[in-house]
Amino acid sequence: MYIGRDLAALQMISKQEWKDSELAFFHHALQQVTPYLNAEGQTMHREIIEEIEARGGLQRNEATYTNGTRIFYE
Repeated sequence: MYIGRDLAALQMISKQEWKDSELAFFHHALQQVTPYLNAEGQTMHREIIEEIEARGGLQRNEATYTNGTRIFYE
C-alpha cells in the first residue's frame, strides 16, 4: 500500500521536488492505465519518466544494511 502524498498535492509542486518513491509509484500506476490516459495524463506520465531519467533512474548503486538496490514505494 502506498503511503505518501496524493497526486493532487504533488501536482502543486515541480517533479524535481518529488521523492523517488513517489515517482516510482505514480510511474507504475500510470504505466498500468496508459491505454486509457487522455492527453493530460499522457503528458504527466511523460514528465514523470523524464524526471526519473534526469535522476539517472530509480536504482540505487549500492545496497546498505537496511536497504536493497531497489526503490520500494509500498
